[in-house]
Amino acid sequence: MKRNYNNENPIVIKSLTFAVDIVKFTDILSENRKWKIAEQLLKSGTSIGANIREAQSAESKVDFIHKMKISAKEIEETQYWLELIDEAYEEYDLEKYMADLIEIAKIVNAIITTSKKSLQK
Repeated sequence: MKRNYNNENPIVIKSLTFAVDIVKFTDILSENRKWKIAEQLLKSGTSIGANIREAQSAESKVDFIHKMKISAKEIEETQYWLELIDEAYEEYDLEKYMADLIEIAKIVNAIITTSKKSLQK
């Protein structure tokens, strides 16, 4: 599928790409009968981008920050599930997922910090 999205916001694109990767990875987990972990990872891993996307239409700066904070919480949960999978199962290489998640986390945290500072002005 070729992407032709109107939104050129890098964090929106990065979080969508990450969500697509998580969907594909959880399909693999499900095929290997790891349904419960796959379900949890799917929920948190795709929620990151959904909340970032929702923040783009926030009603106020406070609402924007709130939605980005929700995304940050989902990042933490996703990291937990990836770490659990890494510890429990040796057959999966999670390095790319973790690297992408850390990059997204840094951007989201920077956005939250900058947005909070602009509120104080």
